[in-house]
Amino acid sequence: MGKYGNEVKQLLDAIGGKENIQAVSHCMTRMRFVLVDTKKADEKAIEEIACVKGTFTQAGQFQVIIGNDVAIFYNEFTKYAGVEGVSKDAVKAAAKTNQNPLQKIMGALGEIFAPLIPALICGGLILGFRNIIGEINFFNDGTQSLSDISQFWAGTYNFLWLIGEAVFHMLPVGIVWSITKKMGTTQILGIILGLTLVSPQLLNGFSVANTAAADIPIWDFGFAKVQMIGYQGQVIAAMMAGFILVYLEKFFKKHCPEVVSMIVVPFCSLLPAVILAHTVVGPIGWKIGNGIANVVYGGLMSNFGWLFAGVFGLLYAPIVMTGLHHMTNAIDTQLISSYNGTILWPMIALSNIAQGSSVLAMSRLQKKNERAQQVNVPACISCYLGVTEPALFGVNMKYGFPLICGMIGSSIAAMISVKFGVQAVSIGVGGLPGILSIKAQYYLIFLIAMLVAIVVPFVLTTIVGSRKLSAEARGLSEQNVAVEKNEKLSVKPESGDVQADDAMSTENVELKAVLSGKAIPLDDVPDEVFSQHVMGDGLAIEPSDNTVVAPADAEVSVVMEDTGHACGLALAKGMELLIHVGVDTVDMGGDGFELLVKSGDKVRAGDPLIRFDPEKIRAAGHPTTTVIIVTEEGEAGEIQYITGMDVQAGKTTILKAQ
Repeated sequence: MGKYGNEVKQLLDAIGGKENIQAVSHCMTRMRFVLVDTKKADEKAIEEIACVKGTFTQAGQFQVIIGNDVAIFYNEFTKYAGVEGVSKDAVKAAAKTNQNPLQKIMGALGEIFAPLIPALICGGLILGFRNIIGEINFFNDGTQSLSDISQFWAGTYNFLWLIGEAVFHMLPVGIVWSITKKMGTTQILGIILGLTLVSPQLLNGFSVANTAAADIPIWDFGFAKVQMIGYQGQVIAAMMAGFILVYLEKFFKKHCPEVVSMIVVPFCSLLPAVILAHTVVGPIGWKIGNGIANVVYGGLMSNFGWLFAGVFGLLYAPIVMTGLHHMTNAIDTQLISSYNGTILWPMIALSNIAQGSSVLAMSRLQKKNERAQQVNVPACISCYLGVTEPALFGVNMKYGFPLICGMIGSSIAAMISVKFGVQAVSIGVGGLPGILSIKAQYYLIFLIAMLVAIVVPFVLTTIVGSRKLSAEARGLSEQNVAVEKNEKLSVKPESGDVQADDAMSTENVELKAVLSGKAIPLDDVPDEVFSQHVMGDGLAIEPSDNTVVAPADAEVSVVMEDTGHACGLALAKGMELLIHVGVDTVDMGGDGFELLVKSGDKVRAGDPLIRFDPEKIRAAGHPTTTVIIVTEEGEAGEIQYITGMDVQAGKTTILKAQ
């Protein structure tokens, strides 16, 4: 029997036996199961197993956290259970069988739009800036804008449309490309199909409504006439065309002889896809997209629009936690295309602000709890800037009442916004900067709605929190203070250069940064396993370069050979370290990662361990946040994790242990 013989047997029994395992794999720290029936898994019994650090379910996978020895445990488990391990992609595919149709659709929609979000945000900021300099009449008694009185700003206003047009008018190109990327077909064909949808030969889609039917250009084939209409800004039509291309290419790849596939497959896929896009699916998608936009717009602008807005504002934060919020990107974009503006986006920005205000109140309530503040402060800032996950998962959902207080504030603010017809010119940055996307005539009312989204959650959270939060949670009890002093806390450096502190004895352990970038507390990592310290204490780095180096002299104890995204190190005093590049990057299957060491290698401080492509990680929809976890403290005593500063790989101290 192996090292984990008893634990393996216990896990197999608790998980429902061999017959309940549909697929199994592992990453650097976790066993990843796809179960036939998740209800048969006894989570309490599993978490009581000695080597198990926790369990959770995500994206249809039942994950059991083991730690650095997961590869050994996995091998013993599969051998004992008589099951064959599969690849991460296979597990991911199998996990989809545990998702309902709505979850599958939302998941696919999220994966399509995730690579486009940076462009949409950038485009939104650009249009917001154009709003300020060209649409708001600040001068000459409210009759002229900045671009009206200044040639420089007039030129800037016109120049910036180059980017705005590329993002929003040419959006079908990005959509079709993203679909082909997600489905694993030829991306350049997707780009070409997208370009045919927005070709300058066609009547611009935004001009169709103002063009007489007789003036719309046509292709005349003798037996049939096809209108030459572009699909600028259209979402549904572009998605339908993209999937037509994908399935045509897959069909011809399957049935075409390999010897001629390079010629036949692209031609037989692209040509019919373009024809169908302009004759069948494009017009249908146009009508569907406009229909959805009309329903949403009509509902929001009806006599009961305030009620719809109240419900949407109330539920948007929980929707974000389920991942279903991705659908709003498509609806927002369609609204912009159909009505030259969106009523939906302002409510989303207000929801972000409301949840951030709840965290702000928690920060005030817990001002004497240093550990809580390490989460509260950055979560509040990121939420006010439009990124809600740290606030939702790290603070508001943890305590419950801040989430509800934020939902109430969001609901009231949304009703005010819709009641007065507030519109955004584009999807922009959520939170406080969201005002940049608002049409100029609605600035004042949106400011009022923002004030409500700030004040109401803050007041409610303060009132409820003052009654519900324990003295310990607020950092007020003597016991809490004593614990705080003795805990291994993440601490921010005192003023001055951290590297200048060389007074440590030779017996102390001192680790340097594994990457250049910004060192952040572990609590801020957007992954529950790491942020909740399930694997152990540590910190993380938001990288500004692409090469992970050894933080000290060490032996490489474990590597992920097939994915290259993580490795383990054995250090002095029996300390063991896990370095994990990115969040959920195991799903990338090694694409974008180069492992520079192997298990058993002896490395010196500063030696390269892993090289990665940050752009590929972001394009796959994953954060690049790199986690450093002390999985085994060994003989080390008090450990300090130094965060809240910019660090340089191999030079800046990030951990000190006595």
